[in-house]
Amino acid sequence: MIDAKNHLRKLPSIDSCLAHPKAEACLDTYPRQWMVSALRVVIDQMRAELLQGEMAPLSRSELTALAILRACTSLREQARGIQPVINATGVILHTNLGRAVLPKVVIDALASIAGGYSNLEFDLTTGKRGSRQVHVEKALLELTGAEAALVVNNNAAAVFLCINALANGKEVIVSRGEQVEIGGSFRIPDVIRQSGAKLVEVGTTNITYLSDYADSITETSAVLLKVHRSNFRLVGFTASVDPRELAALGRSRGLVTMEDLGSGSLIDLPELGQVREPTVRESIASGMDLVTFSGDKLLGGPQAGIIVGRRHLVEKLARNPLARIVRIDKLSLAALAALLRLYLEPRHLVKTVPALQMLAMTESEIEARAKELASLLTAATLGKGDVKIIDAEDQVGGGALPGISVAGKAVAFRPNHGSSDELQARLRLVAGQYPGRHVLPVVAPLEGGQLIFHVRTLISGQELEIAKTLAVLMEGTSP
Repeated sequence: MIDAKNHLRKLPSIDSCLAHPKAEACLDTYPRQWMVSALRVVIDQMRAELLQGEMAPLSRSELTALAILRACTSLREQARGIQPVINATGVILHTNLGRAVLPKVVIDALASIAGGYSNLEFDLTTGKRGSRQVHVEKALLELTGAEAALVVNNNAAAVFLCINALANGKEVIVSRGEQVEIGGSFRIPDVIRQSGAKLVEVGTTNITYLSDYADSITETSAVLLKVHRSNFRLVGFTASVDPRELAALGRSRGLVTMEDLGSGSLIDLPELGQVREPTVRESIASGMDLVTFSGDKLLGGPQAGIIVGRRHLVEKLARNPLARIVRIDKLSLAALAALLRLYLEPRHLVKTVPALQMLAMTESEIEARAKELASLLTAATLGKGDVKIIDAEDQVGGGALPGISVAGKAVAFRPNHGSSDELQARLRLVAGQYPGRHVLPVVAPLEGGQLIFHVRTLISGQELEIAKTLAVLMEGTSP
């Protein structure tokens, strides 16, 4: 015990660690208070290890160096929270990477609201409390042709709120071929049951007729729900009911008709060279009482669940206690409001909304970006790997335009030494490995032993960032 106590006297103080040259790099990267907290935890842990005989005797300088190393390592681990990454996967709305990239004007709107107070629920005209929904409702009505609108935190919440408010304890009739899983194991049947309604399946997996709905209606039926297959395709011998026919059936039988569009496009995608997707305006025009869709898919904005439709129904949803639980936060609302203003002035829409811009990229634009990246990688790696431009199949992702690939280009890289698998992992984990340097993780797929950098999903300037990072990893020098 005496030896342990003597050894404890060698433990460095927090101040001596902070003053050590080895700590400077961490202090350049992380706030001083973070370093202080990390050192406090590490030194306490080292004290316990010494008392229990779990640590070999070390000099004071060795203990100091070890404490700093452990603290910096801990901070790097903590820093692996949410952080920017470079998306070289070719998936535009990559759910795991945050889906839609926001337009600059939307980012500016976020910054202005986040940095101070706002009229979130304050009517500047009357000086009294207002509704946060007014900031987006007018634009949504103009863009969709609906009577009223309500925005919540995501589309699953929008569907849940609608079913709970309109069919709690009653029946919701859905085609068996439209009972989709919307990601993360959240399934339409589960959402319906958890909202308090009873699911009634009609039709078969591939065929559902209008008569299937009509024959299943009972006195306890409340909602006819149509779910757009936004994240999968049925091909071959298939049939589904047109929204206009379903809406007419609902009116004739006194039932609410609702369509979950999921990806929720507000514009005609063929204008961008893509396949036809139903628009929200078309769904409303078909006679649907309520339509729900996402804000961060084909709309190209923040996470949000948007409900548009008949005024008396939307007002009923707004009065439901769940509306408070799933309400949209002020930053998402500010972002959505700014995005919708862009849609109201559509002349430059494609050039200003990144998701649409990536979808609409021409063959010549894709080719030029691939050549630029290939040239940069060739120069950066100094012949230490094979670089070539290849044809690629990009994806929309995010549960939008399933089964539809977009012809693109990518740059393939195969290192001369070491494995591509190892290089792929190092590209993902590069952040924090070079304190004081701004190096972003790069997410890129592997195919045939090559790293594949899809250029469609790169933001302007990221070609150079990839080249710099790859050079760092292959040379082992600071960027």
